[in-house]
Amino acid sequence: MQRAPTTRKPAMTRLTLLLFSIISTALMGALIIAALVSGHDTLQPILIAAAIGFVAAGPVSWLVARQIF
Repeated sequence: MQRAPTTRKPAMTRLTLLLFSIISTALMGALIIAALVSGHDTLQPILIAAAIGFVAAGPVSWLVARQIF
């Protein structure tokens, strides 16, 4: 049986997901700290900061993975 030619896509996807787990934690933490330092100490601003960090980590992870790979 012949093997299908390997592509970079599966490896790039795995690298992106691995980086996402690290980058999302760092971005969410940084934005939560920024919200707390700026005086927003209720639940809603903290959750919004965490959500923004989570969403922003997607493209950032992909860009970092592309630079590495």
